[in-house]
Amino acid sequence: MPELPEAETIVRTLAPHVEGRRVLGLRLLSPRAARRLWPELSGRRIERLRRYGKRVVFELEGGALVAHLGMTGSLLWRGASGPYTRAVLLLEEGWVCFDDVRQFGALDWCETPPGDLGPDPLEMSEGEFVARLQSERASLKRLLLEQRFVRGIGNIYADEILFRARIHPDARAAAIGAVRARRLYRAMVAVLREAIECGGSSISNYVDAEGRRGGFQRHHRVYGRAGAPCPRCGRPIRKIRIAQRGTHFCPACQRR
Repeated sequence: MPELPEAETIVRTLAPHVEGRRVLGLRLLSPRAARRLWPELSGRRIERLRRYGKRVVFELEGGALVAHLGMTGSLLWRGASGPYTRAVLLLEEGWVCFDDVRQFGALDWCETPPGDLGPDPLEMSEGEFVARLQSERASLKRLLLEQRFVRGIGNIYADEILFRARIHPDARAAAIGAVRARRLYRAMVAVLREAIECGGSSISNYVDAEGRRGGFQRHHRVYGRAGAPCPRCGRPIRKIRIAQRGTHFCPACQRR
């Protein structure tokens, strides 16, 4: 957390406030909030705000300020500075607070916008996704979490996508066949789009740039529901570990 839907929601709610404004300064309140030194930002115009995987990218004149949200990071328009505020981006007629409870996130500076991850799941074609799957031997859960395979999906949405597609999380990617691979692609797109429409999932402290909680957690079918009845067949949801992550699935509905 936050994953692709949460990052997309933050961008959509923050962009109208910051695009076109000039930076007055950046105040760092924690040394862990900065991944590297960067040039003077004052006077640079924010040309565009966009999402790159789970990251939020401020495209400025001459470079990009990248917010890695980590587990608990948030960007709040005109947020009130509090004990978890790690940095404040000062702008013309406003500011953005970078809050991060656990401090796994940070701000980074790039001379060019980032491009080190795999394709965006909402931009790649079905054919591209199926072809990429056929060359992979890893389990599907592990693969969906691999940001160089596809960027932006984390633990919550990997579980929900695999349940929607009716595929076991430990099934091997290259062995599921073209029909199920296409079904997985369609489930991936549908779950992510539905989550964005709901403003993301607020499991703990996630809020959008206006401080509003998401609502997709009310639509989770398996994530965080170990022992509860499967909404499809009624049998108990199981929790196992794959790629060192808790993984929720229905052993009756999701086959290898």
